[in-house]
Amino acid sequence: MGKINSCLFPDNKLMNEEVLLNQLEELAEKIGILVRDENINIEESSSTGGLCRIEGKYVLILNSKVTVKEKNQVMIKALQQFDLSDIYIKPVIRELLEGYEE
Repeated sequence: MGKINSCLFPDNKLMNEEVLLNQLEELAEKIGILVRDENINIEESSSTGGLCRIEGKYVLILNSKVTVKEKNQVMIKALQQFDLSDIYIKPVIRELLEGYEE
């Protein structure tokens, strides 16, 4: 997985990974992506989850066994696949989405 740089709120406090996950989930839901936290129990798999389409709808599946940081990485990677230019996103989140590299 890629690296998430430290992201800061305007008051320069480090954004908590849980807060970031909540913000990313809200953004995903805003653009019509259903986010599901699932127990991915596949032998010999280290999958953290990913984006898929089920019956024409986007579903982002997050492995409930992975860390919050790993869930954030999956969320960011999935959200980068969409045109978010016409959607208001908090500047710190937009910067994170635009600056994330795998």
